[in-house]
Amino acid sequence: MSAADKKLEDSAEAQEAIGLHNLRPAPGSRRPRKRVGRGHGSGHGKTSGRGHKGYGSRSGAKDRARFEGGQMPIHMRMRKLRGPHMKKSMPFEPFRTHTQAVNLRDLEDRFDAGAEVTVAALAAAGIAKRKGIPVKILAKGELSKSLTVHAHAFSGAARAAIEAAGGSCVTDEA
Repeated sequence: MSAADKKLEDSAEAQEAIGLHNLRPAPGSRRPRKRVGRGHGSGHGKTSGRGHKGYGSRSGAKDRARFEGGQMPIHMRMRKLRGPHMKKSMPFEPFRTHTQAVNLRDLEDRFDAGAEVTVAALAAAGIAKRKGIPVKILAKGELSKSLTVHAHAFSGAARAAIEAAGGSCVTDEA
């Protein structure tokens, strides 16, 4: 019997040995439950880890899902969208749009005249490196080269500066 045949036979036996009768959780993934109120020696005697007095020591005490220990909860710290119906008010942040800003001076420094500037080329040049976030070209700085720039958005001044330098702006879908 060759080594390859023996290996196949061993793997076949290992596959046969797995079944419902011998499944076990990964070692260390399951911990025994905490047994409270079993005397001082257990480390969880007397007050059983609930401290002295207060709401948390009482039977039936529940910790609210958004309770942060008395600190101002996040749903109250965040700005709200206000409107005629307070019932419809929602947290502000989830609706913010995000873009990566790329300035004309960055294009001037990193690309040669006549170059095709794509989002991938910007990432390779170390400018717009965050994946999945749209790129917007802004007009800070000067541009003297003719470039074909592909981006998700352009400011009006940036578009005018690129076209004045003899280049073109191509808007990609986000």
